[in-house]
Amino acid sequence: MVCDRNCGLITGAVIGAVLAVLGGILIPVGDMLIEKKVKKEVVLEEGTIAFKNWVETGTEVYRQFWIFDVQNPEEVAVNSSKIKVKQRGPYTYRVRYLAKKNIVQDPKTHTVSFLQPKGAIFEPSLSVGTENDTFTVLNLAVAAAPHLYPSAFIQLILNVFIKRSKSSMFQKRTLKELLWGYTDPFLNLIPYSTPTTVGMFYPHHNTSDGVYKVFSGKNDASKVAIIDSYKDGASFPPFIEKTRVLRFFASEICRSFYAVFGAEVNLKGIPVYRFILPSMTFASPLQNPENRCFCTEKIISKNCTLYGVLDISKCKEGKPVYISLPHFLHASPEIAKTIEGLNPNQEEHSTYLDVEPITGFTLRFAQRLQINLLVKPARIIEALKNLKQNYIVPVLWLNETGTISDEKAEMFRKQVTEKINLLGLVEMILLSVGVVMFIAFMISYCTCRSKKVN
Repeated sequence: MVCDRNCGLITGAVIGAVLAVLGGILIPVGDMLIEKKVKKEVVLEEGTIAFKNWVETGTEVYRQFWIFDVQNPEEVAVNSSKIKVKQRGPYTYRVRYLAKKNIVQDPKTHTVSFLQPKGAIFEPSLSVGTENDTFTVLNLAVAAAPHLYPSAFIQLILNVFIKRSKSSMFQKRTLKELLWGYTDPFLNLIPYSTPTTVGMFYPHHNTSDGVYKVFSGKNDASKVAIIDSYKDGASFPPFIEKTRVLRFFASEICRSFYAVFGAEVNLKGIPVYRFILPSMTFASPLQNPENRCFCTEKIISKNCTLYGVLDISKCKEGKPVYISLPHFLHASPEIAKTIEGLNPNQEEHSTYLDVEPITGFTLRFAQRLQINLLVKPARIIEALKNLKQNYIVPVLWLNETGTISDEKAEMFRKQVTEKINLLGLVEMILLSVGVVMFIAFMISYCTCRSKKVN
């Protein structure tokens, strides 16, 4: 009886040890299986999950606009007063709904090139008004004239056409005109070959971004969607660590951004990492040397010490365009001293990306930017001659946002999250049960041996 009992205890201990070892073995084996499956499915080639969702996103992406409606245009133009603005919005468009085109795989370099067609469909149900709503905004052509033509002689000629067209520092424009373009009356009078259509995003419709070229990840999954020449932030390489810096490119403002880990978030039952755009993105070149090429002059920037705005005029054919976070969030106080009506808010005006760390897929994002124009006094141009100070005038801010749909989220959970969780659960159960059984049987065995000796 004692022998049988001892044998049973030893057998139980052995079984427990085997289960523990099996659980321990399953952990690296399971991780290897997951890694192999993920690396296969994230490659940008025909037949993979990544490629299908990359060519034509199943997520509805919206771009919301808030327009800064100027309340005191005459007062500013005559007395160089502070500009009083009132934010109006959102006005929402659906964007990124067109599939990528001209897709070309290069098996030698393991890259894929493509064009991203542009389009925008107005969404009345998600907007506070219509595309025909009217705003008092900066006169884009008049404000840019002294920057594009610094010669006093040319400004003298331009002033004649500005006066003849009855143009001034500010103008009234509909939402549709301001965003997508209108024929400017001042430019339309110039008897030379010059573009006459002006708009914050003109040209947009029937145009394309690119050519983009990204790595497919075929030979190295750590390079999936990494830019070779442009990157849009739709996906990143798999197995993302919290210490990783994510970089993406915004073609309309000709610059790259980076995001750092902010928090762990649960998105529709899917654990994701939230990466945020740090304030250093818009820091002065003294604080962030990467921004030195966005400081192109010394006077406005006070010898490149001001922060919170970046000069992208080189990207906009010399037009005095500056970008910032909405409401000049994280900007030098001096930037906004000439503007009234701003209310920067970290939660509403910051940019973030929610990335699933195993696959590297971006499942939710909000990219927020403000577009401003620099206006300087111009002695020869009558519409600007009364100005006594420089203005960085906010025209609008936008939020481009998208979230994985409920249907896609359920599919993702079944294909990725739940399988990983189940495998992890099995591994831990086997390991835990094995260890507990081994310890329990060994304690029983030792107790039994002790009683036998006594």
